[in-house]
Parts: sequence; structure tokens; C-alpha cells
Amino acid sequence: MAKITTPATCALFIFFFVCCLSPAAVPLSFNYPTFGSDDQKAMKIEGDASFSVGHIDISANKVDIRKTKGRVSYNAQPMLLWDEHTGEVASFTTRFSFIIKTLNASNKGTGMAFFLASYPSSLPTGSSGYYNLGLTNQTNGGVASGDSRFVAVEFDTFNEAEVSDPDTTLDHIGIDVNSLKSVNTSSLPSFSLTGNMTAVVQYDNISSILSLTLWLGDDRPLNYSLSSKVDLKSALPEQVAVGFSASTSKATELHQLLSWQFNSSLEGKTALVAAARSSSRTSSFGAIAGAVVGASLFLVLLVIISALLIRRRQNRCQNMKKLEVEEDVDSDGELVMEIGLGTGPRRFPYQQLVNATRNFAAEEKLGQGGFGAVYKGFLRELDLTVAIKRFSKEASMQGRKEFQSEINVISRLCHRNLVQLIGWCHKGDELLLVYELMPNRSLDIHLHGKGTFLTWPMRMKIVLELGSALLYLHEEWDQCVVHRDIKPSNVMLDETFGAKLGDFGLARLIDHATGIQTMTMISGTPGYVDPQCLITGKASAESDVYSFGVVLLEVACGTRPVSTPADKKCKVFRLSECVWDLYGQRTILDAADERLDGLYDEEEVRRVLVVGLWCVHPDPTARPSIRTAMSTLKSKDGKQLPLLPAKMPVATYAAPVASWDGLSSPSTGTSASIGSSTTTTTTSGYMGPMPIVTPRA
Repeated sequence: MAKITTPATCALFIFFFVCCLSPAAVPLSFNYPTFGSDDQKAMKIEGDASFSVGHIDISANKVDIRKTKGRVSYNAQPMLLWDEHTGEVASFTTRFSFIIKTLNASNKGTGMAFFLASYPSSLPTGSSGYYNLGLTNQTNGGVASGDSRFVAVEFDTFNEAEVSDPDTTLDHIGIDVNSLKSVNTSSLPSFSLTGNMTAVVQYDNISSILSLTLWLGDDRPLNYSLSSKVDLKSALPEQVAVGFSASTSKATELHQLLSWQFNSSLEGKTALVAAARSSSRTSSFGAIAGAVVGASLFLVLLVIISALLIRRRQNRCQNMKKLEVEEDVDSDGELVMEIGLGTGPRRFPYQQLVNATRNFAAEEKLGQGGFGAVYKGFLRELDLTVAIKRFSKEASMQGRKEFQSEINVISRLCHRNLVQLIGWCHKGDELLLVYELMPNRSLDIHLHGKGTFLTWPMRMKIVLELGSALLYLHEEWDQCVVHRDIKPSNVMLDETFGAKLGDFGLARLIDHATGIQTMTMISGTPGYVDPQCLITGKASAESDVYSFGVVLLEVACGTRPVSTPADKKCKVFRLSECVWDLYGQRTILDAADERLDGLYDEEEVRRVLVVGLWCVHPDPTARPSIRTAMSTLKSKDGKQLPLLPAKMPVATYAAPVASWDGLSSPSTGTSASIGSSTTTTTTSGYMGPMPIVTPRA
């Protein structure tokens, strides 16, 4: 038997420590609305950078500020950029306000940059040249390697020819990947990079798009955007530092950071393998074998104890749930019994939710839906801010079914692009659902309301994440989940404007082999519902794909799917028809939202519009699956786009056999055409099944 030596004992101790005490790496998140002396503990200041009252000087702020350089980085915790074991890459969003103050307009300097680099940060020697920005000591566009690697978004105030800066103006923005020769740049008006500015830098791990949006002060509401596809996993190490750098060369220029907010998404697992490798360097084979045997025995014991504890907890939970059912069985019978015996979201006491919303105060109200209102609440016991949906006491049987469906469906699902249901409450005629709070509310507010203007990279990120959620529902879970109400108001946005699909009140579970399910009532929202569903009463993955296509068109065009023009003599405007006409004329980019002002990737916009038309094809059999649609959206090859008819096909329908919730259907024996100018419809504008599809004249 191998002798367990001192190194083996150390290895075993390290293994136990990692297993039992070391927490998983958590996403990086912090917010500094301003800067004070206490904040210095979390920051690493390098070179000529320094803390001041309310801000950080990134480069020097002294009598002679020429040929200075500085860095400031968040040092309290590295950011886990990608996970070695899973291969997953983080998404992140950072927002910061800053000042570039040129003291001599005729002698502008080098500017500053936001960067990701090896952790901990290290300011390179010889990085104060005109084009170095405190990022690197490479010259003439040289490529950094090893621990000197970086990815940066630069705010440059000098157009240096050696690194191919744009020569239109001095001021420009750029994206740098291990070189100061930017992979993408955009010129700004000269002397625009002065005074107070705000920037948002985002990275989406699905599209691999790094994007920048820059606002030039409150009195100059103009904003500029820039984006590029960047493979961060190849460009940078697993853990990185985030921060800012600047240099002045011969210029007299101040660079000051006023505020900084950062959020990343990736939560890594404890690196057991790395710990084992590290300990093995000082151990013999016998020592490692001894450590493994000891660790295995420990883990077996740990598993046995855990199983006993879990069993005991399950018994306790079952007893508590039986008591809950008995308490409410007289008031609601079967409904509460089915929910109470389920698993997943926890049951909250009614009074706890009353306290969380300050007795459902009007100022806590986030919105109003068909069956009730949504309130913002704070659960002190969990130290958690949540959204609480309160069904009205007069809720119909359909409303109670939605309440039950939300719990029974979404509680079984687990995906990063689905809104998490935290819990529920039923007491008497009170029905409440508790969700994670989505700080930026729903997509429709930003598309059509007074929300944040969505740049094209933000919109592309949203549609890809919505598609990812739908792919999970349709193909990646045990059963096919048909959502039945996909629309912008059900696409919720988190603090980084990441998309999560919510409201599963109409969702249905379908076996993959079945494919469709008959509905007792037609449900959904006019304009987003597959026309075939209005008559056949059958929900399917194809009907969800139709709704997804409508959302794609709406996001790209910034226009609702159905609207009535101001001129009452005009016909009803249908977005899909309009875009299809432009497609036939080979001018589909004319449909893009004018508010984007041409600041978008034309190939991406074309792809989103064409895939949107493909998904809303009147013939369900001609539509792509969600997997095919997503593959096409992510493709960079324009040749992979489908070839659609030049004119939108017209679907001819037989007499309807069902009615919209609360709306009457046409009389028996009538017919309608969808997609033509002679359509006869009810309020929704889409009636009739789909046995015949013909080209439009």
C-alpha cells in the first residue's frame, strides 16, 4: 500500500478545502455612481492615475501632464470571462461616464480606453506614446501576446497613421483586439470627445458581438454606435481585469472617470481539476493515489450523509405540503391541491407579499394586464427585489387557468432566457405569482414607448436570445412547450438588456411525437397569432414560429404588426405585407427602422427581415423550424437565406369554427383571404384556416 506522505496530506487537504469551503466563481457586478476614498480598496491604481473627490484621474492631473500614463482597474475580484470546463463565455454590460478635457485645443492628446486584460492589471512600460493609450508597448500595430493581451474600446483624440486610425477627423472610436490597429473604427466630429460623456459597452456571448454606444453629454443628445464580432475566448485568458487606461504623450489632456457600473453573466464552477493539477506537482504517484483514496472515502461518506439529509427534508416538505392542501381544500378544491403538491417555486404567505408591496401601493405598480396587475416588491426575508403578479379578485375561470398553467409549466423549465418564477400564493380569492424582477421591463416599452433607444446590436442580441428561449421550449426540453403568446410585451429585459421570455399563462405541453394540440378557446394577441390557429383551434410549434417571425419584423422595423393609418380612407397597415412587397422589389432594407439612422450591419438587418418573412409564411409547412431559423439568423453567409416568392402568398380560408376570446366570428359559410387587399376580417384582421395557398396577384 502506498505511503501517504506529507505532500499527499496537503493535496488531500486542498481537495477537501476546495470541495467544502471554496465557493463557485460568481458573476462580476458592481456600481459606483461616484467615487470616494473608501472605494480605493477595490481599485488598483497604476502609473500616474489617482483618486480625486468624486472621480478618478486616469492619467496625471498635475502641473506637467505631458508624457504621462495611467490605469485604473477593478481589483477586488477578477471577471470570469470564460469557463475552461464548460467552454461557456460570459456576456457583460458596462456603463460609465467620463470626461476628456483638452487644455490646449491645438495640442490634442491620445484619449483613453476601456479594457479587458490579464488579471491582475499591469501597466506596460513604454506605453505613453501617441497611439498607445496606456494599453500596450507594441508599436506599428504589433500584436500583444501572453499576459500582455487586451481587448479595448478606445476613445481616441488623435489620428495616428502608424496604426491606421481614420484620417477624416482627429476624434474617433475604435475596437482593439491585442493591437492598437483597430478591428473597427468610426470617425466623430473633431473636438467631439470633450466634456461629459456616457458610454455603454456590451458583449453578447451568443452573437459574439462587442458593441459601443456613446452619448456626447446631456446638451448634445447625439449618440454614436460601433460594433464588431470578437472571439473573447481566443483573445483573452479565462480570468480578466476590467478597467480604464490613458496616456498623454506631448499633449495636455485630462481623462477622468465619473461613474462606473458593470455586470457580467457567467458563474463558473470550482476548478477541482486545476487544484488537483497544482497539488500533483509536489507529490509522487503513491502520494496522489493515497490522496485519491482518502478523498473517495470522504466523498462516499459525504454522499451518504447528504442523502439522509435530503430524505429527511423531503419528508418534512411533504408533510408541510399536505398541511397546506388541507388548509385550502375547502376554498378552492382541486386547483390548490394540484399546485400544492407540485415542485419548484415556493409558496409564500399572503401577508409577506402584502408587506413586500407596501399593501399593493399604487406607486409600486409596474403594469396592468388582462387578468390583474404587476407590482414591484421587496422580500426582506430573502433580501430580494421581485415582481408580483396579482390576479384580480374578479378573475374569470380562464384567469385561474392561467395562474395554474404558469406554475405547472414554467416551474419545470430552466433556461437563462426564461423569466424565473420564484413562487406563488393562494389564499381565498387571492391569486399571486412571484417572479424575478426585470429592471428594464418589456421590449415593447423600448420599441414603441418612452424607454431606452435600442441600437441595432442591442436588437440583434434580443432576437437571438428570444430565439434561444424558443429553441429550448420546442426542442431541448422533455416535452415541446408551445408558448402561444409570443410578443414584445412578453419579452422582458434585464439590467443588461438581455431578453427573457415570460408569461406562460397560455402555454401548453405537447409530446414531441404529437406536434399539435387542440385548444378549447382561441387565445393570444391579434397581429401575433398564426391565422390558422384562429379557425382550427390547434396550437403547434409552427404557430409559435409565426409569432416569432412577427416579432423579428417588428424589432427590425420599429413598427407594430397591425395598425390603422391616420387617413381613415386607407386600408389597414400590415407590416408583413409591406416588408414582403419591399422584398419583391429587392429593396427590403428600406423597411429598417428609420430611427437607427443607418447605423446597423446591413447583412444582419437583411437576415432578420428575410427570416421574419420566412417564419410568417402563410403556409405553415413552408416555415422553418425554430432551430433552422436560429441557424440562419446566426449565419454570416448571405447565400444561406431562403428564396421566398416575390409576392406574399395568399391563404384562402373556409368558414371559421371558433371565436376569439370575447369577439364574435364571421357567420357560417363566409370566407376570407389573408395577405390580399380584399381581405374581409373581424377585429383581429386574421380569420380562417389554411387549406389553400395561392400567389398574390
